[in-house]
Amino acid sequence: MINKNQIYLYVSWLASIIATLGSLYFSEIRGFIPCEFCWYQRILMYPLVLILGIGTFQNDFSVKKFVLPMALIGWCISFYHYLLQKVPGLAEIKPCANGVPCSAQYINWFGFITIPFLALTAFTIIIILMFLLKKPSEK
Repeated sequence: MINKNQIYLYVSWLASIIATLGSLYFSEIRGFIPCEFCWYQRILMYPLVLILGIGTFQNDFSVKKFVLPMALIGWCISFYHYLLQKVPGLAEIKPCANGVPCSAQYINWFGFITIPFLALTAFTIIIILMFLLKKPSEK
């Protein structure tokens, strides 16, 4: 029988896969050039596919100690990146000097859904599920 921990791992893995495929779609198919913060978010999201995949198929709940720090850092970067796009005063700080400006919005669905928002959502899902994940002895 499948327990809640297995479901949490699987859904976390699925969220990381969707986020990774989404970022590859935007850059490789749509031709959007990632900015500096986009690269940082990718650096933190892409390994989660492998880590969570291994954890899911081996029922290894100890991946939480690797996943949670990466997801929390990714969440902070995504949140700041989203603020850069949506708060006019922050964009003038210009932490991204080379290439595409981090305040650029390739997509803006419904007036608030941008690429950093999508990454923020994926990191949020992963973080929540990692906090819900309990060691088998903690049940």
